Amino acid sequence: MTATHPGHGAAHGASGAHAPAARLHWAEGLTVFAAVTLMIVSVLDIFRGVMGIAQDDVFVTTPDYVFRFDLTAWGWTHLVLGAVGVLVSLGLVRDSLWARVAGVTIAGFIIIANFLSLPYYPVWSVVMIAFSGFVIWALCVARSPGRAER
Repeated sequence: MTATHPGHGAAHGASGAHAPAARLHWAEGLTVFAAVTLMIVSVLDIFRGVMGIAQDDVFVTTPDYVFRFDLTAWGWTHLVLGAVGVLVSLGLVRDSLWARVAGVTIAGFIIIANFLSLPYYPVWSVVMIAFSGFVIWALCVARSPGRAER
């Protein structure tokens, strides 16, 4: 005794139609996540740049570090990276392809800058590296709606 469900085949087909919509929402969610995270990382990088330019006492210098740089120069580096990151995150909100490529690039530069400035503010550098890594992951995993079905 088996029961047949006439609506079962239609329901199964309907769920297949929802799969692209679910992927679309997933991609949009990751892009928004990347945009917001990049905006936060960039604003914090701007603040870090201002602290470096002002030669704030927050930063600790390590005399025997291989990569020894002027604190003011690092301040300007972080300030510029942060400003560019804010602009790119605004482009990510619009899901622009250029913003996706630039977002991965600027997050990569932020990782490099924070690695090189580890001796000045080690814990914060590691936190910024992790957040920038999440941005790169989100931008590389999510596909924009037009390219999701290809």
